Parts: sequence; structure tokens; C-alpha cells
Amino acid sequence: MTAATPDVDDFSRAYWDAAARGELLIRRCRGCGLPHHYPREFCPYCWGDDVEWERAGGRATLYTWSVVHRNDLPPFGGRVPYVAAVVDLAEGPRMMTEVVECAEERLRIGMELTVAFRPVGSQAEGGAAADALAVPVFRPARP
Repeated sequence: MTAATPDVDDFSRAYWDAAARGELLIRRCRGCGLPHHYPREFCPYCWGDDVEWERAGGRATLYTWSVVHRNDLPPFGGRVPYVAAVVDLAEGPRMMTEVVECAEERLRIGMELTVAFRPVGSQAEGGAAADALAVPVFRPARP
């Protein structure tokens, strides 16, 4: 993997495989019932380890954002300006992401968003689908 692609390990493979299929996964604790994101092997609320993957619906609201005008790290330098954001997923967890397909002046706290997926790595560069990775981003929800 290059620096421009996520690190995929045995634990996170289910998350990244789902993203490549256009599905967003979160984790839910079977002990306390609370969902969380970013994915981890334990519950950040009760510290239980009986945690399972759950498909999220892909709906969110914009919590906050910042427009990044300069970033010298690959691959971000080629994307400036871009909207780095924090969204509240409909299931409850808060998630760091990027808002795409939306002009800066249209951004509003609480605006409804829906998940989309940006191909990264070799597939984004015309490589094999077997190497497919995708990163969840959000765009304005269509009525």
C-alpha cells in the first residue's frame, strides 16, 4: 500500500471490503447496545469486547467543517480546496470525513448528507478491481 491508501489489516478488512462494495459499516456493542465509529475491537463506552459489525444506512447531518486550502501531503495537495468535516451518522456515531459535491457557501450545520465512496489506490488509478479500496465521503442528500 502507498501512503495514499488506508492500512488494511485482518480486523479492518471487513470495513474496507464493505466500503469497496459501497456499504458503510459501523460497530455496535452487544453488551451496552451503543454504536461507535471509528471501528475498534472493543466498546469505547463499556469496554466490552462483544462488538459486531453493522451496516449503516448512509445518512448523516453535518456537525462541523473546515475548508482546507493547503495540504502538502499526498494525495491531498491535488484536491485543495476540500471540505474536511465531522458528521453525525443517523445511527448516532460521529465520523470524520470529507464533504464532496457541495460549494462552500452552501454548507450549513445540520444539513442532510448521504454517503458516497471515493475509490483510492490502484483501482482509482486504473488498476485491478481486486485491489479496490474506497473511502467513505459525504455529499448533500438529494430530496
